[in-house]
Amino acid sequence: MANSDPDKLIAKADKLTRLSLTRWSADWRNATALYEQAAIAYRLAKKYDKAKDTFEKASRGQEMLSSPWDAAKHMESAAALAKDLGNWNEVADLYKRASELYIESGRAQPASDALAKGARALEDALPDEAIRLYADACETLEDDGKEQMAFDLYRAATNVYIKLEKYADAATFLLRWALAADKCNASHSQCKAYLSAIIVYLYAHDFQQAEKCHNDCCQVEAFLNSDQNRAATRLLSAYTDGDVEEIKRAAQSSIISNLDHVIIKLARKLPTGDVSGLKRGAIEDQGEPLDEDDLT
Repeated sequence: MANSDPDKLIAKADKLTRLSLTRWSADWRNATALYEQAAIAYRLAKKYDKAKDTFEKASRGQEMLSSPWDAAKHMESAAALAKDLGNWNEVADLYKRASELYIESGRAQPASDALAKGARALEDALPDEAIRLYADACETLEDDGKEQMAFDLYRAATNVYIKLEKYADAATFLLRWALAADKCNASHSQCKAYLSAIIVYLYAHDFQQAEKCHNDCCQVEAFLNSDQNRAATRLLSAYTDGDVEEIKRAAQSSIISNLDHVIIKLARKLPTGDVSGLKRGAIEDQGEPLDEDDLT
């Protein structure tokens, strides 16, 4: 049937939105319905490139009809097709736009979900962009007072950072997770995030930063009195003693075994460098380095 031909449906819809001497206003309602029919027809015919473009047109139509929710749904459909086509930059842009439309309709959860879908799609192709989308998804929920719903997103972003061997960034994101957990009184998750950050620093063989992180975390009473702090203290003490076997034993503790899998894997590989120079006696013998410019 002619009216089921998506090319003809689009031609008719385009005509309805084009102003002329005889058409002074666009008929977005009928045009949008035609775009929606055409997009579905293209998708069924597996003409994904045309389907993607047409869902974008349908989204634009719903915007013109002041229906951001329906516009967002169509934009998500376009984003999913961009993923099938391997158009990775478009995937990011389209899911971001879908998220903006969900926000416009007052729906933070679907807005965050759209960003998370984009992030998961891009983890292998564009991991840095995936992390940005995860971060935006977390922020969207936090702005709506739904910090606890962002925990899985923090976990996913941390995993990508570790996969990229960006350990300082991973630790920083874990500390941000701990802050979100504090805001929603999830003290157990907060303490686990703190301990995880310390382990990440140790895996990166940055004992100084791990110790500083631990000292900062101990300013938080919930962590100071926690099992996670006791596990961290035992681990750091083993480092300052230069005791490789004790480090290995500490990393096998039941508290560490209850962290996320990716953190457990890092802990099981500790220590990752020479710890003999961290012994208390060795540090004391070294003293302060000589500054030739300091005449005091």
